Amino acid sequence: MSLNEVHISSLVVHAVPQHLNAIKRQIEAFDGAEIYGESEAGKLVVVIETRNQGYITDTIDAINQLEHVLSTALVFHQIESDFDDEVSTAEKSDSKLKDEL
Repeated sequence: MSLNEVHISSLVVHAVPQHLNAIKRQIEAFDGAEIYGESEAGKLVVVIETRNQGYITDTIDAINQLEHVLSTALVFHQIESDFDDEVSTAEKSDSKLKDEL
């Protein structure tokens, strides 16, 4: 694994709808996690960006163990390692994810 890479993953988290706001707060507390969408049925689109692939799997496990989370599914995983000095990694990743969502 290169030291100069970023791992970007998207997840679908299904939670009990009545507890969605509490689940969202707990997920947003994880480093690098951001919620990109939600439904009234209790489904969330979550994006995790980190330099460590192990952090992603650990975070998925932690989210899946939260009370009132029914399931967590990895939908997308990308490794970015081609960096330009003029464009930050976050800008590139954010742009690609928005295109794919």
